[in-house]
Amino acid sequence: MGSFSIWHWLIVLVLIGLPLIFVLRAPPAGSNRFGDIPPPMSFTEAISSFFQNYANFSGRASRSEFWYSYLFIFIVGIVVVIVDAVLNNEIVSSIWNLAILLPTLAMTTRRLHDINRSGWHQLLAGLFPIGTIALIVWYCKKSDDTVTMSEIERVFE
Repeated sequence: MGSFSIWHWLIVLVLIGLPLIFVLRAPPAGSNRFGDIPPPMSFTEAISSFFQNYANFSGRASRSEFWYSYLFIFIVGIVVVIVDAVLNNEIVSSIWNLAILLPTLAMTTRRLHDINRSGWHQLLAGLFPIGTIALIVWYCKKSDDTVTMSEIERVFE
């Protein structure tokens, strides 16, 4: 008791080493492969876009769209919990969580596309703490629209 076995080291390696492989790998060089830069949005535009792109996993989502949508989800979530407490059941929150599951995954995928990362990087959230911290940092990052040297040379020709 008190010493680390090979299994303990394996768990540490999986929880810290595996996410670091994906976190430290740079996104592909060049311009963003997922489309044009998305426009900044107001709160109402972001909520409208959240529901209009219910299952749209392609394209990009701006930071304002992402964070305003999460603010909306948080506020409605608080209201739903209060309603559930009054009704003394969890039916309303279960329905709400099920209803927003797919659009939340789609919006998060589009947000990762905005920084030129694959939507599959959402799976890093399950590898706490490294993966979760990396995702939060990426969600806060500015849009990535890097231009290659060949594109710059074409402009000056």
